[in-house]
Amino acid sequence: MSIIDKIKQEALNQFIEVIEWLDDSKDTLLYRFPVHGQEIKNGAQLIVRESQAAVFVHEGQVADVFTPGKYEIDGGNTPILTKLGAWKYGFNSPFKSEVYFVNTKQFTDMKWGTSNPIMLRDADFDIVRLRAFGAYSLRVADPAGFIREIAGTNAHFQADDIESQLKRAIVTEFSDALGEMKIPALDLASQYKELGEQIRGAINVDFNSWGLEVTKFFIENISLPPEVEAALDKRAQMGALGDANRYMQFQAADALRDAAQNEGGGAGLGAGLGAGFAVGGQMASAFGQQAAGGGTGASAATVACPSCGKANAPAAKFCADCGGKMEVVQVPCVKCGAKLREGAKFCSECGSSQEKQKCSNADCGFELAPGAKFCPECGTKTDAE
Repeated sequence: MSIIDKIKQEALNQFIEVIEWLDDSKDTLLYRFPVHGQEIKNGAQLIVRESQAAVFVHEGQVADVFTPGKYEIDGGNTPILTKLGAWKYGFNSPFKSEVYFVNTKQFTDMKWGTSNPIMLRDADFDIVRLRAFGAYSLRVADPAGFIREIAGTNAHFQADDIESQLKRAIVTEFSDALGEMKIPALDLASQYKELGEQIRGAINVDFNSWGLEVTKFFIENISLPPEVEAALDKRAQMGALGDANRYMQFQAADALRDAAQNEGGGAGLGAGLGAGFAVGGQMASAFGQQAAGGGTGASAATVACPSCGKANAPAAKFCADCGGKMEVVQVPCVKCGAKLREGAKFCSECGSSQEKQKCSNADCGFELAPGAKFCPECGTKTDAE
């Protein structure tokens, strides 16, 4: 072997013979294999592991994409490289090419959130500002497209390098979907899953053009402004109080208990009762004003008696002032059949008396049913028409 042949052989021995990538990071999307002078020896071994793809770039063009497996780089299984002229010096000569390993696994627990509130029209609050945050999972679906559109000639591309751009796209689609679905703010919590799926589909329309795919999209929370949340808490507290009269009794009972524990004895008892009734009275007054003004509380504080009109507790069965029934029972008029309140003396439609009468025969005196024309006892005609 001549000296020239030995030099050529030593040069060939320096060319890369095994091409593989062992990823020891958690967020690398793309890694360019370091090939000295971009020269790869004919017959070199290419090892592509699961959740990887190897992309050969020849003279600035994506030539071949290799899926997981073991390959021998030669003209037999790289027809595109051959077509591009990688083997113009014969199969025994090295060729120049860049090799990129693309990580195709799912990158989970990537965070997203609204940096500024989203202003929307709402059925309950008219105009409301919402904030939201969550997480999503991402993977490279098209390695060649990802290199062409995003990574370019970067030797090392990480998820952080594109995360800001992805977040902006997600927030834009999230805002658009939230506005189109027109879900009331108070009902959003029951629609997180459906809303997330719709947003994921809209996001992938944009991401697919970059060679990426969002596999999972989660909405963790959609929140109202603090002042609105505080108002809702107050509203819930008022609803939880319920009957103002019972609340007043509860306050009085608390005052009695505290007074009994007070060393001051009778004076403490009197002061405690006074404080309890004062607080309870204020609450009852507040509830009464709300009911009179047509407020939106959970229930009315009092109910008017149908007989005398006096205010009574909602659960009362009889009026505390006149003793009448609180429940309105309707009976038909004895003459025209109109619906009347039980106990009514005259019909509000025809004016007929609703009271029972006695037979006009002095020797009979039988009690007649309302509207009877003849006495069923003696046959005497009555005054009813």
